[in-house]
Amino acid sequence: MKLSVTLLAASLAVFSSGCVKDAFRSADRRIIGDWRIDDVNPVGWGGNSARMPFNNGRFTFYDNGTLSYENDNGQSFSGSWYINSRWQNDEQELSLQITAVDFTNQRVLTQHYDDIFFRSRNYLRAETRTSNRTYITHFRRR
Repeated sequence: MKLSVTLLAASLAVFSSGCVKDAFRSADRRIIGDWRIDDVNPVGWGGNSARMPFNNGRFTFYDNGTLSYENDNGQSFSGSWYINSRWQNDEQELSLQITAVDFTNQRVLTQHYDDIFFRSRNYLRAETRTSNRTYITHFRRR
């Protein structure tokens, strides 16, 4: 009996912590806020991460599906984001679509991330796959 009470108390302590609560939030809620691209790593043959539309800069994702983006050169963009969720073999797969427009220079950036993974409250890993290369983008909350 004493062991059962101890296990129950330990379980409640774990589930009431902030990290676990965040894990149960939907991806649409978890992404809201300020993020920075830390790095883009290419995996596979050929390709160049400098050609990726988003390989540096800061994002602010808003709860209404809009975003603001500023690259490291100081160019500002406005746009939208969307997370798609689907179930594959009893596992949830998330993808992210980002579109950003610089209305001053008439420049449009768009990126589809095939898989996104929230590794923690402050770290997001996004993968883009091409025919022979995968690009892994590392986002950190600012």
